[in-house]
Amino acid sequence: MFMCTGYAAQSADTPLAPFSFERRDPGPADVAIEILYCGVCHSDLHTVRNEWKNTLYPSLPGHEIVGRVTAVGADVAKFKVGDVAAVGCMVDSCRTCPSCRQGVEQYCDNVFTGTYNGADKISGGHTFGGYSSHIVVDQDFVLKVPANLDLAAAAPLLCAGITLYSPLRYWGAGPGKKVGIVGLGGLGHMGVKLAHAMGAHVVLFTTSPGKVEDGRRLGADEVVLSRDADAMARHVESFDLIIDAVSAKHDVSAYLNLIKRDGTLVQVGVPEEPLPVGVISLVWKRRSFAGSIIGGIAETQEMLDFCGKHGITADIEMISIRTIEDAYARMLKSDVKYRFVIDMASLGQAA
Repeated sequence: MFMCTGYAAQSADTPLAPFSFERRDPGPADVAIEILYCGVCHSDLHTVRNEWKNTLYPSLPGHEIVGRVTAVGADVAKFKVGDVAAVGCMVDSCRTCPSCRQGVEQYCDNVFTGTYNGADKISGGHTFGGYSSHIVVDQDFVLKVPANLDLAAAAPLLCAGITLYSPLRYWGAGPGKKVGIVGLGGLGHMGVKLAHAMGAHVVLFTTSPGKVEDGRRLGADEVVLSRDADAMARHVESFDLIIDAVSAKHDVSAYLNLIKRDGTLVQVGVPEEPLPVGVISLVWKRRSFAGSIIGGIAETQEMLDFCGKHGITADIEMISIRTIEDAYARMLKSDVKYRFVIDMASLGQAA
């Protein structure tokens, strides 16, 4: 074991603060990583504040991790000391269930091990995430970052990027397809970029007139203000696929009405309350209402390689770990374009 430093919350109503803890020494299949950058996901805030009622304390979040390899186990063949490496939302799974065998570990029948707030099957207790100086992960859950990508801006690809890439890929976004993205935030802005790079005709839906220009800059062919009934009506029954990245209460049936026969609306945003769905919107045109979370390890690597090929990263604002509570407050007000990333060098100055 070795000592590690990070930022953690001790309870739902206490702020994140410096925290010392132990990481395991690298085993034969492990990769030890010095964390350089960690993205800030809304899931981090949900977990720290125990909004999903399942938080294990101390809570040390962070699952958009990019760093440099400092040590590898004797059986590691995929990485060497000095390599750039990345870790996303999972650090293990059962590896034996049908989902794991098919390469979709995010749907592990026995529940994947989260990078934070998961049961640590090796060291005991629960897992601590990327708001820390180092992490040790089995090589099968460590990813390679294309050399041409800015490392800080690549960090959000490990959650926001794969969360949008997976449904776009699964439901066949590409040339000749009309794809809608609902919401221009950390998730939505990645959806616009990725769908555009896949060759789809991309339509962004937003409630904010101030995001129209940004949507077009990011790759949207059209931007629709969703509160404009006439603008929405012009798109009725025309979409092959809509991905809804909104995590607040909203009228999902308004988007179902825009789906053509046999098209799909995929929910990736997770509102705190259930969304009412008008069943007639589904049966009328044999539409599907689906959900999706992140992606398997192979698909996440595919996504990173795709982003390398197309030069895609997140639009980010770099912050110090000392300002994480301010960043959370701003995130709640959607006051970020479009993802906070922590420069982990600031941890040494804060601890």
